[in-house]
Amino acid sequence: MGIFGFFNKEKKTVLDKGLEKSKQSVFDKIARVVAGKDKVDDDVLDDLEEVLITSDVGVDTTLKIIERIEARVARDKYVSTSELNNILREEIVELLAENNTSDTDSWDLPSDHKPYVILVVGVNGVGKTTTIGKLAWQFKEAGKKVVLGAADTFRAAAVEQLCIWGERVGVPVVKQAMGSDPASVAFDTLSSAKANGADVVIIDTAGRLHNKVNLMNELKKIKEVMKKVLPEAPDEVLLVLDASTGQNAFEQAKQFAAVTQISSLAITKLDGTAKGGVVIGISDQLKVPVKFVGLGEGMKDLQLFNRREFVDSLFGNDK
Repeated sequence: MGIFGFFNKEKKTVLDKGLEKSKQSVFDKIARVVAGKDKVDDDVLDDLEEVLITSDVGVDTTLKIIERIEARVARDKYVSTSELNNILREEIVELLAENNTSDTDSWDLPSDHKPYVILVVGVNGVGKTTTIGKLAWQFKEAGKKVVLGAADTFRAAAVEQLCIWGERVGVPVVKQAMGSDPASVAFDTLSSAKANGADVVIIDTAGRLHNKVNLMNELKKIKEVMKKVLPEAPDEVLLVLDASTGQNAFEQAKQFAAVTQISSLAITKLDGTAKGGVVIGISDQLKVPVKFVGLGEGMKDLQLFNRREFVDSLFGNDK
């Protein structure tokens, strides 16, 4: 059984509960759009466009979705409003599939090398360190040997927080003094992990965006130094975003994408917001798959993202 696959029975319940605010908001808006209408026409589509934009899906992604639905309506000649929700779900699932977002419930680490190295990026306050801690716990629960690297040496609090998570989860944290070279921390982390036969390395990084040149140089140096220990590292660059910030998450994503090559996304704090639609828009605009979603404070509330389950939970489960 792959990572995250060992508590799938609980997954859908957690997902439905975590997306409840977003679902209620979207569902209510769509209900108002189709009220008193039998057929999907231009007026319904105009209103649906407004619903998606105000649900933080984003303008460009919304226009893509509407164009897809228009094509379906034109092809089928007549589409009833009762069919609209199912069509909407189908088109969004297909859109996410085009960005390589998964519809599986478990994940197997590559068998050709170890450790598997995840470099985690994101601004301060988005839940980056908490996400790392939860990932570490889930890997450990799956029987994997994990090492954490505290390469956000810009803030003493960041190192302390990661160490607290390391103690809580029961995994070692490689650290240096505040102000140390982050690349040096990454080098030590990978060297320790390699020497001790670790399966997974997760490295935290600074979340400063006010000086993108420094951030770009820092991330570039970290990657170069890691390759001296493990030529294939990092295996993954995971960008953590806070769903509750809505369109600001879009901007953060664009800025990080401009300074480093992002391979996957983790969207946190979905349980506390009605802005769940931001998941769809960010993945579409960046052409990067969503890999994890944070749906609460519990360890199991960080889930491997499944596009079909997410869309069903967001837009209602009625078939």
